[in-house]
Amino acid sequence: SKLVERAGGSFLLHNICNSYLPRLLCSSRTLIIPRASTTAVEDGSFNGTDTVPTPKVIIDQDSDPDATVVEITFGDRLGALLDTMSALKNLGLNVVKANVFLDASGKHNKFAITKASTGRKVDDPELLEAIRLTIINNLLEYHPESSSQLAMGAAFGVEPPQQQIDVDIATHITISEDSPERSLLYVETADRPGLLVDLVKIISDINITVESGEFDTEGLLAKAKFHVSYKGKATIKPLQQVLSNSLRYFLRRPSTADSSY
Repeated sequence: SKLVERAGGSFLLHNICNSYLPRLLCSSRTLIIPRASTTAVEDGSFNGTDTVPTPKVIIDQDSDPDATVVEITFGDRLGALLDTMSALKNLGLNVVKANVFLDASGKHNKFAITKASTGRKVDDPELLEAIRLTIINNLLEYHPESSSQLAMGAAFGVEPPQQQIDVDIATHITISEDSPERSLLYVETADRPGLLVDLVKIISDINITVESGEFDTEGLLAKAKFHVSYKGKATIKPLQQVLSNSLRYFLRRPSTADSSY
């Protein structure tokens, strides 16, 4: 389980760090997520009678060979996100390019991120999760109305989601051959803090390598696409079944025996 609490200008996510990952962000098993300053003002307005759009955050490791691409959409309510970029820099990141485009689904804020220390794309699952939570935290700061639309709203938003997702029903897992060298794993499930790190741990624990992928936060759901391999080859059917069963076991709804009451 995860424990989220406020601490000044940040929030703390406990127990996200695991021994199998570099402790880039960890101190006493606590992850500190920077928050944007509350003095900045985003473009866009909110009317309580408006239909609140579904927030979407995409972390894309595939489209750019040199950078991690992040895309944020929340109808037409997001502005330039300058403070979000500042918060990401506090994580040791550089925003190397950014652009905004508008289509029928809303205003898309897309920017490319590299690690300041190396100039390369982010490959640490802990840091990728920190990026995701930083963006969502700042979205909740500037647009508190999004709280009821996000699974994270139950953890650190002003209003938890009214809709409750049954994780057993919401969870879908498919594995297909992407090439002779790798397979494509797709996971859709109920979102929560720390999910990205936990998914990578489950995959790594059965000696499957995560090469690249995309992790989408879409309202109450998380959708992950991972390119995976086993010893440089695509996963065979028996190993795919082991991977699918491991993920389903971990993601399933917790059950409590009657005798425990």
